[in-house]
Amino acid sequence: MTSFLTFPLRFAPYLRPMVWGGRRLVRFVGKALPTAEPYGESWEVSDHALHASRLATASSFGVTLRELMAQYRDDLLGPAGERHHVFPWLIKLLDAHDNLSVQVHPDDEAVQRLWPGESGKTEAWYVLEAAPGSRIWAGLKPGVGARELRAALEAGTVADCLHSFTPAPGDFVFIPAGTVHALGGGILLAEIQQTSDATFRLFDWNRRDAAGQPRPLNVEQALASIHWDAGPIEPIRADDKKHRLVICTYFEIERFNAAETFRLAGQGRMQAWMVVAGHGRFANGEFFLPGDVWILPSAMPAMTVQPDCPVAGLLCSLNH
Repeated sequence: MTSFLTFPLRFAPYLRPMVWGGRRLVRFVGKALPTAEPYGESWEVSDHALHASRLATASSFGVTLRELMAQYRDDLLGPAGERHHVFPWLIKLLDAHDNLSVQVHPDDEAVQRLWPGESGKTEAWYVLEAAPGSRIWAGLKPGVGARELRAALEAGTVADCLHSFTPAPGDFVFIPAGTVHALGGGILLAEIQQTSDATFRLFDWNRRDAAGQPRPLNVEQALASIHWDAGPIEPIRADDKKHRLVICTYFEIERFNAAETFRLAGQGRMQAWMVVAGHGRFANGEFFLPGDVWILPSAMPAMTVQPDCPVAGLLCSLNH
């Protein structure tokens, strides 16, 4: 085993311009945006075919996550390594200046029929900032089926079929594959998902690009991916005081806050620590800041962490 897998790993971000993006990635987490375009996504950890993350930690600078998976998969993932030939998570920061499309992600079964070569896409969001009056649409309202949704598509009233709520910083939203959803403008969030880019656009708010053309829709694929019996999705609020937020096939996520010295890793399974507030340093001298995503390899022993102020974050664990 290489020695750097006994330390926390941080990767260089991959910044993606998006028609619905903004500039808050600069202000919130100090990302350097290379052009004046609106940027919607910062891929913090990726083993997807579109981008292989490169390590930004000093002891192993430039090594790709693809190389780690090829050479040290068991040390990185632990017992789950035999089930994953691709790193199981794609971790992002999203800046939605405008509404994202109403969309659906296929599950592991549907994606084999509808997008061969991709994976299903279950995801979870943690709201970092939310403008007054912003909205998240998540799940169909009771009584909405394929006939009602098709009629709404023809009438341009899809939002009337969707459950929605006004988000607040600290909200956690779990979006299983097969859920109709949309992220409204004015929201900055952290996202962890299966490693997949499989997205079917159902409705795009009649938006047009710079050339005056609408973005392509994938209506039939989206309808074929929906879990019609899933129902509305509500956020888990920050004031719920729940530490464990979700357990599913792909990850376990808990809210993690600390004001004094604490320890991370040493669990014998791979984890990711997403810092949403506070700063400090690991025992090996690495500093952490808000917006950082640190991968804690399965082979990493427990490490002391010294916060300089109260720290908040999400701790995501890979199931064995």
